[in-house]
Amino acid sequence: MHLHHPHDGHGHGAPAPSGAAARRPDGTRRALRLGLGGPVGSGKTATVAALCRELRSELSLAVVTNDIYTREDAEFLLREAVLPPERITAVETGACPHTAIRDDISANLEAVEDLEDAVGPLDLVLLESGGDNLTATFSRGLVDAQIFVIDVAGGDDIPRKGGPGVTTADLLVVNKTDLAPYVGSDLDRMAADAKAQRGHLPVVFQSLREEAGVDRVAAWVRERLAAWRA
Repeated sequence: MHLHHPHDGHGHGAPAPSGAAARRPDGTRRALRLGLGGPVGSGKTATVAALCRELRSELSLAVVTNDIYTREDAEFLLREAVLPPERITAVETGACPHTAIRDDISANLEAVEDLEDAVGPLDLVLLESGGDNLTATFSRGLVDAQIFVIDVAGGDDIPRKGGPGVTTADLLVVNKTDLAPYVGSDLDRMAADAKAQRGHLPVVFQSLREEAGVDRVAAWVRERLAAWRA
């Protein structure tokens, strides 16, 4: 499986328009904000951790996690030491995760701005949603692009079922491909269904247990950041 290059109407790899201003009040360019959403257990936090390990030597980055009542995802990233502690913060949504990434984004916006004030300037902020369903999407006032993560253990019919997360995310990641033989998932079928739902929007199949790991997703992030800087 491979990364299909996007032709999303915004130029090759270019971020879609965001509702948020591209510059901070002091006139400096703010960080590129990437949202990661997807169902519970799909591997969002593991993907965030892998991206941090891959990119931390070349970029100034930070992470905001979202959980309903806990800081569990942030605490996992802190235990794994993927970034210095001051670059990881958590939002407790108190309700379904989509409320804080799409409906009332104020807590996440405040968390991002506080990080940029404390440890900036930043190149990239990763915002991880709590586990949600196939309708979960980020407000364009919060993020500049969004990644939706599903996994093969959730069923190989997920791409066919669609939903805004699958069909409209800037990048769809089909995770845990190493489990396909054990859960009866057909990767070719998933690839065909994803293409039918998404057209030319890119899809990455990945296993973080394999050598390539998060390489293709990291390459996509680098493309988005290059376009943002340009």
